Amino acid sequence: MTGLGAVFRPQLAPERLRSVAELADAAGLEELWLWEDCFREGGISTAAAALAWTERVRIGVGLLPVPLRNVAIAAMEAATLHRMFPGRPILAVGHGVQDWMGQVGARVESPVTLLREHLVALRALLGGERVSTEGRYVKLDDVALDWPPAGPVPVIAGVTGPRSLRLAGEVADGTLLTASTSPEGVRRARQLIDEGRESAGRAGAEPHPVVVYLLAATGPDAAARVKAELAAEGLASVPDLGVAGDAGTVAKAVQRLADAGADTVVLQPTGDEPDPEGFVRFAAEEVRPLVP
Repeated sequence: MTGLGAVFRPQLAPERLRSVAELADAAGLEELWLWEDCFREGGISTAAAALAWTERVRIGVGLLPVPLRNVAIAAMEAATLHRMFPGRPILAVGHGVQDWMGQVGARVESPVTLLREHLVALRALLGGERVSTEGRYVKLDDVALDWPPAGPVPVIAGVTGPRSLRLAGEVADGTLLTASTSPEGVRRARQLIDEGRESAGRAGAEPHPVVVYLLAATGPDAAARVKAELAAEGLASVPDLGVAGDAGTVAKAVQRLADAGADTVVLQPTGDEPDPEGFVRFAAEEVRPLVP
């Protein structure tokens, strides 16, 4: 079965999160995803609150920019969430928007090198290992978590470029793709991820799930809102991005991404979505029954 989720966008004030999270939980939505966009809301703080307010929905953070976090702190926070709410957090890490990283003095010369070092160390720490490493960016001296997760937890890489997609296949447990990814883009990403898995000798290992955002809107002004957002992102001329319409139309767009290789599709409302709670209800109660 294709997984289905929705995004709580950080254009909404943090105090709006509780009602959306509780509705997602009650409506049976599988996943609710949060963003850590500069300079809006913190990913770990919002995830902890959403997990505490709910009982069953999985809470994803997509993504945590690695230049902003020492890997030991990232591991401590991730492990804490996984121990308090086993099986429900989903954490993705990635390069972050480079302009934003530059604004806070965290931009690095080689984002791919940093992400590789961070992913390797983070997965080892969360696996209960004691880690010493002297990388270009990640430096640890005999570090181990006192409270690692009770069992294995996946670390997902949120990436877009070819080198980073291959890296995700090499060292991550899954990949998160943005809403600028068409079905053909998902196929290409899968190919690059598989190349990375092959080069690392992981081709026969555990499955590598792919999660992709899908810009979506419903209601009388849905098409205009999707068109405006794609234009604002400079994506108006890219085919097969975004979907506007009723549940059947949205479900077909989800299925196209699933057929291309996505394991989970997360519906991303437009930044000006007038009814976030209604959008979550639409995803859970109307779209989900139509997605096999």
